[in-house]
Amino acid sequence: MSSFSKICVVGLGYIGLPTAAVFASRKVQVVGVDVNPEAVETINRGKIHIVEPELDILVHSTVMGGFLRASGVPEPADAFLIAVPTPFKGNNHEPDLSYIEKACASIAPVLKSGDLVVLESTSPVGATEQMADWLSTARPDLSFPQTGAAAADVSIAHCPERVLPGKILHELVENDRLIGGMTTRCAERAADLYRMFVKGECIITSARTAEMAKLTENSFRDVNIAFANELSMICDKLDIDVWELIALANRHPRVNILQPGPGVGGHCIAVDPWFIVAGTPAEARIIRTAREVNDSKPDWVLAKVREAVASITSARPGTTGSDVKIICYGLAFKPDIDDLRESPASAIVKSVVEMHSGTVVAVEPNIKALPPGLDGITLVGSEALPMDGDLHLMLVDHRQFKSLPKPSGIVIDTRGVWE
Repeated sequence: MSSFSKICVVGLGYIGLPTAAVFASRKVQVVGVDVNPEAVETINRGKIHIVEPELDILVHSTVMGGFLRASGVPEPADAFLIAVPTPFKGNNHEPDLSYIEKACASIAPVLKSGDLVVLESTSPVGATEQMADWLSTARPDLSFPQTGAAAADVSIAHCPERVLPGKILHELVENDRLIGGMTTRCAERAADLYRMFVKGECIITSARTAEMAKLTENSFRDVNIAFANELSMICDKLDIDVWELIALANRHPRVNILQPGPGVGGHCIAVDPWFIVAGTPAEARIIRTAREVNDSKPDWVLAKVREAVASITSARPGTTGSDVKIICYGLAFKPDIDDLRESPASAIVKSVVEMHSGTVVAVEPNIKALPPGLDGITLVGSEALPMDGDLHLMLVDHRQFKSLPKPSGIVIDTRGVWE
């Protein structure tokens, strides 16, 4: 029988809410904590404030069953999971751990001997130890692993998620899970917790290794994508179809080049490599270069847009830029989700609006309203397709776009949908 009768999950976003719901589906009491009152109210009605397949059904059933509820403040529990953002601060990609620090301050008053605290937020190496220090300072009456106590009152671990948006519920359960404890005892306690729902292997390691493993996984993908993006720019200059080139190269049994795009987005691949660079700037040379290549790709796409608009106006006497209608396909950071975080597509469309005097239409089937900062764009869903335009800019290969015939006019296809 599990020693965890109640779990508190701090942060009810794209990782925290699915995790809370999966634990609750195992008929354990779960309280989810979020600073957003609307999110708390929505969840307590059995609804969700994010888009993820099947999550609405799971949240509704666990809330109605009395196993999941949301709150604005933490409550006493046997295990605390911290799943809050870890963004940058300043312009040098320095990790911002302030959300983790605030989460620690919120749970510290309700900690007791025997509790487990798990950091799920993707973090730079050493963040779990920093979390333990913050908790120790707030609760000097309790012992923590960094004090060297043989059996600390509170166990501390880092257990990063390894899930794909759009398949989160499946991968939370089926994927292997890294269990990084500050001590072996901490790791064993965390493994006991995650075995409540994880069908994959729970692999025990140190907290620092678990932190670095998550950063390494995403940095590897970032380097591969940077290679593909660099190839796309080279092939454009040499008049070679990059999609055909990559397909041919991937026929080699030991080559697996990923697909190019307008850049790299999301809360992981576009962010995590910088955590390695920030900690070891002199050594992380390839990782830094890959980030720079991927971060520069949106500027390359915008240059192609400027060239296309100029060619349209020069080919039509009496036409100015204000007469050119641009259709942009996709705003999310990857296909078939509503997540716009770190999205190169959104950044590109925003820049197009700022530099273009004519009509700009964004086709995004997964959102109903534009977020702040995207003013001046006409938003339509996939029901409006196909659309007439002078310039068609494919940024995200949503499933609704894949069956579209190649439109008339100039096409800039960053995802290979029409190539």
